Amino acid sequence: MRSHKNNRMATQISNPKLHLDEKIPSTMRAVVYRGINDMRLETVPVPQIGSGELLIKIATCGVCGTDLKKIHMGSHSAPRIFGHEMAGVVAAVGAGVTNFSVGDRVMSFHHVPCGECYYCRKNTPAQCPLYKRTGATAGFEPSGGGFAEYIRVMDFVVANRGVVHIPDGVPFEQAAFVEPLMTVLKGTKLLNLAADDTVLVIGQGPIGLMHAVLAARTGARVLTSDLFDERHSIAARFGLTNPIHAGTENVVERVFAETEGRGADAVILAVGGNALIRTAMDAVRPGGKVMLFAQTQHGEATFDPAAVCVDEKTLLGSYSSSFPILDEVTGLVFDGYRNGFDLTQLISHRFPFEAAVEAIEIASNPRPGSMKIMMEPVPGAGAE
Repeated sequence: MRSHKNNRMATQISNPKLHLDEKIPSTMRAVVYRGINDMRLETVPVPQIGSGELLIKIATCGVCGTDLKKIHMGSHSAPRIFGHEMAGVVAAVGAGVTNFSVGDRVMSFHHVPCGECYYCRKNTPAQCPLYKRTGATAGFEPSGGGFAEYIRVMDFVVANRGVVHIPDGVPFEQAAFVEPLMTVLKGTKLLNLAADDTVLVIGQGPIGLMHAVLAARTGARVLTSDLFDERHSIAARFGLTNPIHAGTENVVERVFAETEGRGADAVILAVGGNALIRTAMDAVRPGGKVMLFAQTQHGEATFDPAAVCVDEKTLLGSYSSSFPILDEVTGLVFDGYRNGFDLTQLISHRFPFEAAVEAIEIASNPRPGSMKIMMEPVPGAGAE
């Protein structure tokens, strides 16, 4: 196997849209986090890779709510390069890697579990010590790196199914949804929904809409709540036809009216804001379940403890991915694209790196017409 240095000098990739028909450069553009609300387009070195690793040229990367929290809350030290909902093309292959070749179209995770530790055995892989390591970087402290032209994917991610081939005919933008959809499916499975259940999904941004779609696939009846009519219109394209207009309707009253006064069997809280926990608990029936999916910031929240004890309501959380369901997720994303499950319909904005500040602003302040925000080093590359 040639050294990385030789790979770097000799590797060529034929893809005119991504401009990968040239030798790998020594520097690249990246959107760098320099402090709270301080994102800058900078020129940084292209990462060097070692044995067992991959260098991936990014085609597209989604802006995730967890990226936004890090940017606005200052929970992580600076400088860093965020972004983890990413897809692109293998640009260089480290020694010992046999299942990937230069030019392969792939998506990459930034976390993988070991599959063997106590937490993995107890089916809580997001608590695995290996999972808590970030294994993809564009430089600085590893933080995903998708907001850059190239990322280095570390050996433990490559070796533990953290890089996935994208089939021909599936665009990079669709493939970039593998990571977020896996987190959603993990949560849906924890609810053990039945065909006669009624589910309320609070929030119809991209994550909430995916929750609603996957809940509906179990046969459950799904009610969707959101402030924006435009989001309900998008949800209707995916067969979600029981909207609750949260700006003009009382969500809890509507849920009770739809369930003969019982309340929903399950409520998924797919937006941040601890005040909505009480709404979710009020909307669920005795013996029902409330899932917190977007409450990733520590703090305090108020709810009636007797609702948990006397009314036997279950309050649970779901965080990040679960690799035992990877094959199911890739089937949903890749086969689904060919069969009408086109997640690229959730993309409302595509920004070049030069407009990163605007991209972060729109993603941070949802508007009626905004859904999934994507950043693309080369405009248009994500649609390939």
